Amino acid sequence: MRNTPLLTSTPTRAVKDLAELYAIALAQAEHAASAYDQMAASLADDSDHTIEPVRCVFETLREREQDRIVELTLRRAALPSKQIDATLEPEPLHHLVPESELSELADSSLSTPYQAWAIAVRHRQRAFVFWTYVAAHAAASQLRIAAETMAREALVDADLLRRERRLAWRAERTSNGDDAAEPSSSEMSSAALMESLLLKEIVRWSQTLPATDQEKLLSSNGLASADLAALSAELPGTAETAGDVPRRVVRYAEQLTSIYLDESDRATDQAGLELAQSLAASSIARLARLRTFANSQRS
Repeated sequence: MRNTPLLTSTPTRAVKDLAELYAIALAQAEHAASAYDQMAASLADDSDHTIEPVRCVFETLREREQDRIVELTLRRAALPSKQIDATLEPEPLHHLVPESELSELADSSLSTPYQAWAIAVRHRQRAFVFWTYVAAHAAASQLRIAAETMAREALVDADLLRRERRLAWRAERTSNGDDAAEPSSSEMSSAALMESLLLKEIVRWSQTLPATDQEKLLSSNGLASADLAALSAELPGTAETAGDVPRRVVRYAEQLTSIYLDESDRATDQAGLELAQSLAASSIARLARLRTFANSQRS
């Protein structure tokens, strides 16, 4: 399981219209293109031919982001002009290509194309997580659909970049006389247990809530009040403070999201990839709902 979340902070405010949505997407793509361009420029050392393949990767990534900028600009231009004119500058953004990751690679004399492609995969995974959160918070169906489209496009991009990463890994292993496969491990076996634990903690949480809030929490997680009796019988009695259970619910939901995202990154066949991506999308949306509900209980 990854030690740090893909997003250091998550969207909590609903996007108000399509113009704002595309403004955010454009700002993110422009930041990514600039970051990749700066990275390529920093590797332009004619005396060091070992970094040439890495520089080429970042030039390719920059071009991909520039193509994305063109596409997003066209989508935004198709909106009514009054929407575009009324759009304010986006709030401080969740940058999908953190400078710290790039600087670590730039400062290393052992950087490889595999590492560069791996950063790009992580970038598009972040985009998938970000837009799934936006979709979960969307109040209007057209915003939800647009955000879901962004999330799907991020998945497609991640798949393509993952193939490049795999090819780079094989090329490096071949040049070193090593035929080892790309590193992989699976934690899916623990996901079923954690799903069960999460379900029980949601039920435990619901028992502390007024009837209206209880119904809201249960229904948003596919449960009904009628399920409480059977599920409550499986809960051990524990002495806890009021905030322990909500924190544990969110933590389990975060861990499950991490497991599913990691599994999609390691999938070696299309069926496994699609299953993991579907589970990740559902898990991210669930996490967004649970965090929103937890915040509403504190306010």
